[in-house]
Amino acid sequence: MVRFWINFLDNKDKVAPFITFFIGVGEEHKKAVNEAKELLKLYEEQVLGEKKYFGGEEIGMLDLAMGWMAYFGVIEEIVDVKILDAETFPRLHAWIQNFRAHPVIKNNLPDHDRLLQNYTEKRQRFLAYSPHTENA
Repeated sequence: MVRFWINFLDNKDKVAPFITFFIGVGEEHKKAVNEAKELLKLYEEQVLGEKKYFGGEEIGMLDLAMGWMAYFGVIEEIVDVKILDAETFPRLHAWIQNFRAHPVIKNNLPDHDRLLQNYTEKRQRFLAYSPHTENA
């Protein structure tokens, strides 16, 4: 089952809304917000369920594959839109807290400020080449 979900997560149709959430503008961005929320709902209800980690009580391969969510807040901060909040997605929010607090993960997460700067610069480069820059 873990391989199925990892393959599912790696599918371009499942990744695209999160990329567009980061670099999209206008209607394209609004559509990505809705699609990302639907995927997050699926991840919370069907993949995580009531478990502490996607892999159960211990971090597993699926948790590592979902590890990008541990710093999704940086992306939300850059685009100034919060979609992965504790009220809407309480179990995913708890998973993020548990994942980030795990000693192996905690000691290897990138610095928030450096990550924020890096992703801000990346987004600016994407938008500089976007035909929709007037909407950004």
